[in-house]
Amino acid sequence: MRSMRVVTVGVIAALLALLSLSPAAGTSSPPPEEEVSARAVPPRLVIDDDFPDPEVIVVGDTHHAYSTSSRHGRVPHATAPGPDGPWTIHGDALPDRPAWTGDGGFWAPDISQRADGRYLMYFTGPDTASGRMCLGAALADRPEGPFQATSDRPLVCDPGEGGDIDPSSFVDTDGTRYLLYKNDGNAIGQPTVIWLQRVEADGLTFAGPRVELLRNNLPAEDGVIEAPVLVKRASQYVLFYSAGVYSTPNYQTSYAVSGSLTGPYTRAYRPLMTTASLDGAVSGPGGADIGDGRIFFHGALPAGGRGLYVADLGWDNDYPVVRGSRVRHEAERGTLSNASVRAAGGASQGAVAAGIDHADSWVDLRVFAASAGPHTLHIGYAAGYGEAQHALSVNGRPAGAVTYPDRGWENWTEVAVDVELTAGVNTIRLGHLSRWAELDYVEVS
Repeated sequence: MRSMRVVTVGVIAALLALLSLSPAAGTSSPPPEEEVSARAVPPRLVIDDDFPDPEVIVVGDTHHAYSTSSRHGRVPHATAPGPDGPWTIHGDALPDRPAWTGDGGFWAPDISQRADGRYLMYFTGPDTASGRMCLGAALADRPEGPFQATSDRPLVCDPGEGGDIDPSSFVDTDGTRYLLYKNDGNAIGQPTVIWLQRVEADGLTFAGPRVELLRNNLPAEDGVIEAPVLVKRASQYVLFYSAGVYSTPNYQTSYAVSGSLTGPYTRAYRPLMTTASLDGAVSGPGGADIGDGRIFFHGALPAGGRGLYVADLGWDNDYPVVRGSRVRHEAERGTLSNASVRAAGGASQGAVAAGIDHADSWVDLRVFAASAGPHTLHIGYAAGYGEAQHALSVNGRPAGAVTYPDRGWENWTEVAVDVELTAGVNTIRLGHLSRWAELDYVEVS
């Protein structure tokens, strides 16, 4: 409460009595019949070994994964009975080096099944003629391979644009097949662009010119966008991509959306996954693939290399939500009862929910959970007249009290509260309980 300055002695006494029973700062006190389990579930490390740029497909009852070159082979292949494993690395799905390639690693394979039943692999390999990384293709009768190169020449290779890497297949709802990839412009100080190229049913014959979907023009991307994966939802196309330098914690996964296959694509306001949004559970989350209600991606391992992680993926009005990665909801955009919106220059997006000062004052926020279970609410607030409290409810059920330590007005900080959410849409209510606090945002992880 920012405007009220006079409080009666009786009210002060009542509030002090209530505060004497308050829980520790930043905690929630559920009623005895409701127990909140552990904090938000982070992504699961399912291959604790070097397995970068994962590609995952499901064939029958088996999950197949493929990765950038490692000690396990040119294109390592692993299988599991489900997304959480246990995963077993079997060896090389591309045992014979294609004729056009030289020494060096092979990057970011993509595997899909054609209409004729055969499995098509796109890969990035070192082109002997140009000295750049270029795209190739290979075929196999089984998902485990062995895959054999389809040509003694690259499928896509333009040295003038830095070479070409990170291929990805996409089949639209009408059955039309496409190849996505990026030109490796950042390798030669030129723009990096994600391209869409229509191909015939064989995946090898181009049909028409390529189309630019996105390029590296944001400072936060450190000059790099890569690893495109395209998904068609009911209302829009969603283009996932990685940004930043893969060997740093700044590497991240983001997305852009469009109502049309060829764009224009609009980037998300915030990335989907960063080291910070995952609260440090994964460093440098990137190289993502989408499937089976999950997002598969790599992250840096303490001992070196990049391991395979998996997290639940949900869709909120056709926008992706990853369990364990924070999603911010601005308090001032919620439904307010006997409260108001106040401009605050230091707050997230410059406004907060204020005046939550009365028995009937509350803020309702609609939040989305990719799957049911324990989640953490990170509540941004300011309080300056002593420790304050809000009553918390989840989907209409009381979930205890949230305590806000007095850090001073305009000093926006956070408290964390553990809650249980159902899969899909949930309603979080924060209502006045004692003293006064303003709300900046609620992040759900």
